[in-house]
Amino acid sequence: MARSLAGFLALFPFVLICGAASLFQPISDSHRSAALELFTPTHGSFKSLEETYEALRTFEVLGIEKKPDVTATACRSISETLGSLTSTPKDLFYALKANSIVKCKINEKTSEGIFTRLNAAVNGASSLLDFYYSIGGLVLIKGQTSKADVYLTDAEGVFRSVKAFSQSDGRWRYSSNNPESSAFAAGIALETLAGIVSLASSEMDQSLIITLKNDVSKLFDSIEKYDVGALYFDDKLVDGREHQGPLSTTSSVVRGLTALAAVTAGSVNLPGDKILGLAKFFLGIGVPGDAEDFFNQIDSLACLESNRVSIPLILSLPSTELSLTKKDSLKVRVNTVLGSNAPPLTVKLVGAFSSGSKDASLVESQELKFDAETGVHILSNLPKSIDVGSYTFVFEIVLHESEHVKVYVTGSQTKVPIFVTGLIKIESAEITVLDGDLGSIETQKKLDLAGHNAVSLSANHLQKLRISFQLTTPRGRAFRPHQALLKLRHESKIEHIFLVGNSGKQFEIVLNFLGLVEKFFYLSGRYDIELTVGDAVMENSLLRAIGHIELDLPEPPEKAPRPPPQPVDPYSRYGPKAEITHIFRAPEKHPPKELSLAFLGLTILPLLGFLVGLLRLGVNLKNFPSKAIPATFAILFHVGIGAVLLLYVLFWLKLDLFQTLKLLGFLGVFLVLVGHRILSHLAATSAKVKSA
Repeated sequence: MARSLAGFLALFPFVLICGAASLFQPISDSHRSAALELFTPTHGSFKSLEETYEALRTFEVLGIEKKPDVTATACRSISETLGSLTSTPKDLFYALKANSIVKCKINEKTSEGIFTRLNAAVNGASSLLDFYYSIGGLVLIKGQTSKADVYLTDAEGVFRSVKAFSQSDGRWRYSSNNPESSAFAAGIALETLAGIVSLASSEMDQSLIITLKNDVSKLFDSIEKYDVGALYFDDKLVDGREHQGPLSTTSSVVRGLTALAAVTAGSVNLPGDKILGLAKFFLGIGVPGDAEDFFNQIDSLACLESNRVSIPLILSLPSTELSLTKKDSLKVRVNTVLGSNAPPLTVKLVGAFSSGSKDASLVESQELKFDAETGVHILSNLPKSIDVGSYTFVFEIVLHESEHVKVYVTGSQTKVPIFVTGLIKIESAEITVLDGDLGSIETQKKLDLAGHNAVSLSANHLQKLRISFQLTTPRGRAFRPHQALLKLRHESKIEHIFLVGNSGKQFEIVLNFLGLVEKFFYLSGRYDIELTVGDAVMENSLLRAIGHIELDLPEPPEKAPRPPPQPVDPYSRYGPKAEITHIFRAPEKHPPKELSLAFLGLTILPLLGFLVGLLRLGVNLKNFPSKAIPATFAILFHVGIGAVLLLYVLFWLKLDLFQTLKLLGFLGVFLVLVGHRILSHLAATSAKVKSA
């Protein structure tokens, strides 16, 4: 089920693209940047040799030079895997796949051991995947060793064993015990059979090859198609453990098809449009966000780039938006799927149609000029029949050499959506207040819709408001925008929106206030006037405040509709609150400064009495310990007492009660510890003196 979901997510961006346009772009630098992000080694290596191969293969196809250097760790892992007797054919297969890129040296003894083990695996294979990994491993070891006798002794027998898994519709089973077939398995089978043909010691029975090619044709009869010409394979979800998404399934078929075409004589009988449709599928996905999907896309496009069936050429445009104001040229590129240069060819513009119109083409067939320096086909000036709007341009590619017609496929015609933009002329704009009965002009003012307006008008319910203007395209034709709206906003924030109608170039709206009094909820007062004219192809779309009008409407009757309550901004609750002003009690009157100082002196008198008392008692330091450790504790004890006295002073000057108690707690614990030690020493000394 996870693979099914992953396949859907991989296809989802493509579905969006198909719904929007039929323009496909070859591989670009965005893919190269994405490759470096998706394939990032951890501590100098990838998690597995399969992931290592996918990363290295992707870097190789995209021609990325500044890539992570994993050669040393890859060679170490490859050597361990190839030298291990417990490695499965799948392990050997991906080790040899990775080695086909990093080119690590394999000694002859190891090669012979691998060949023997894979040959034994072929003889004991019972499923399609068993054949796939063992045959694929033999094909790879053949290309990486100098040994000339790497072949299958009974190639036709192995071929028939694999062919036994095929079905009448061109799909294949994974094993004889599994009745369900799939296109993904068909791709694996084709790649496996191509390997068997390349390992055969003699020419294969051609009837087997012909039958296999017929199976390919049947398989392509079940291919699915999008409206834009993209073709893909998909399997019905039968068993979630074996189901693959459209991207991996189509990729499997492409690998198998190109591998088979590379080893068999003659060509596979497939229309070139189907190969082009497969290329459009892979390119239409864009840049996948999953590493495995990204590898499948790039590897499949590399197979299509160099296949022997047909090499697809992709027509693309650097920009599908052209400006008549800037006199943009129509530019077209034709490349292979990986962005390589195309052979000599001509690009023709054979038709141009307004979007949604079935009328005849607006242009005659004409060739685009080729710029050899940039590799771009250019039409410098758009035909006069092309004005602002959305169009579908139809292009045709004509190859110069007849030999290239057999090698490359271009498709019959390519349709591309084009948007032509320009500055729209806004003329004869005016706003008028009309008399309701006679239709005579009460007030009329010109408007500059390209600049600033501050019109001030007044009217009553018996009058009308008219706004009119003209829109003209750069070619002088009438222009009808997607939006032409007039908005009136009352000072109570109630808004009314009206659609501005047109007749040719002339746009006009007349508001009869007598018929709108109920719509306006009988609200008199100031109404701000705002005009909106906009279109995707209009380079000077506008949303312009024109001014305001003071409306004098009659008093509402009893059953008149009430204006709706205005929505409350949900974010207003998070706005600034009203400032709270606290009122404190006025402070008591302080005593005179002299009186305060007198009381301060009185508080100091006990301290002086304490000092005098010490002198009268004859305090001395005769009993101060002389030994180092007791003396240290005695000093610390007196320092602690001094610290407590200092803390009292700080409490009086700056500290609050909580700060003082916290510090006093620490000092109290300290005094208890050092005081206990020094008092214990004094007691012991006194006891020794008495006993003596």
